Amino acid sequence: MTGACLHPEVVASCRGKPRMLGLQLGDELRERIMLARSALSQLAGFRCLQPWWLPYPAYLYWAEFQAWRLMEQPVRQVYPAVAEQIEGMAEGAGLNLSSMYLFQALESVMTALDICCDSPDTCEMASPRFAACSAVAVRGRRSASGRPIVAHNFDNVDVVRSFYVLRERHGAGQYRTLEFTMAPLSGAVDGVNEKGLCITYNYGFTASAGAPAPSVSMAISEALGTCGTVREAITSISSRPRCGGALLMLADAEGDVAALELASDRACTRRPDGADDCLFHGNAYQTAKLQEVEAPAETRYGESAPLPLRGRRVMESPERRDARLAELMATSAPADADDLARLMSDHGADGRGDDGTICMHGDYWSTNASLQLFPAQRKMRVAYGPACQAEFREFAL
Repeated sequence: MTGACLHPEVVASCRGKPRMLGLQLGDELRERIMLARSALSQLAGFRCLQPWWLPYPAYLYWAEFQAWRLMEQPVRQVYPAVAEQIEGMAEGAGLNLSSMYLFQALESVMTALDICCDSPDTCEMASPRFAACSAVAVRGRRSASGRPIVAHNFDNVDVVRSFYVLRERHGAGQYRTLEFTMAPLSGAVDGVNEKGLCITYNYGFTASAGAPAPSVSMAISEALGTCGTVREAITSISSRPRCGGALLMLADAEGDVAALELASDRACTRRPDGADDCLFHGNAYQTAKLQEVEAPAETRYGESAPLPLRGRRVMESPERRDARLAELMATSAPADADDLARLMSDHGADGRGDDGTICMHGDYWSTNASLQLFPAQRKMRVAYGPACQAEFREFAL
């Protein structure tokens, strides 16, 4: 397997009131944010939504205006501090506010079947999803130390890898947090806070997008800033409006572990069965309540999707990865960080590795970030690149 492994580092640190947080983030991440806007022209998931008759500059302007028009007020109503932070980020980066809202909106659009579907009758996807992702959590007897550990492979298209960042945030009156995300996003993909709460984010494929609302990454960042336990975070995230689908893995310093499955109109929590002390998921919902609004099993990528995806079932990779995780986690042996790193590097029973394996090496998506989170120690280990080549760096609060 090939792929360069860039070394992660904390590239932005901000503190203060929301607008000041945004100004600092926008200023410190300006170059990456501007490059991200330029790279939208290479993002197939964005270009697939472009009308054939509309030139790209006009399409970009239209998309940015629509994102701002539809999203600003819902964000301001649910998370007023986030709206202020986005304003600060736009000013700090030297971008229009509408440009910043497009980045926030894309996260939700790319997980919504009823936005991206060619036709309800054909069940063909007009646009590819943003990413895949796999997550595992162990605690108690399944953890070599007895303490919880969460391991996460973040799978995405190569073009977004240049915009991955680690940032430290300390909002006024909030907990200090260490977050993995993409430079233009106001919210977090993964993170840990000073109380020991950890959250990781897998995209869910939902047919229930709902009305315009804040993104799931905004909810994650808000929970990391204001919650100290898994229970508090579940209440915070599930009780507020959101758009798009997600499977979150949560753990805290007290040893609680949970998976939270989300769509715009419902949420459901899973916890380890009995004394099993482990949880895992890819991008397929595992609760009946969420499966009701999941992409139908036979939904396939349509002719407007990138060539490697056309004709393939949307749920094929999630199903394969969940089956392999179940097989590998069937052992009762306790795992430490190195054991989980090996598990997340798995290339399938034949060892070849493709876009249906835990360590993903596909023609379109691949694993390009690997993380391990340790609630009791308030730390993260992060590596950029394939999980099988991970050179972890450790960061702690």
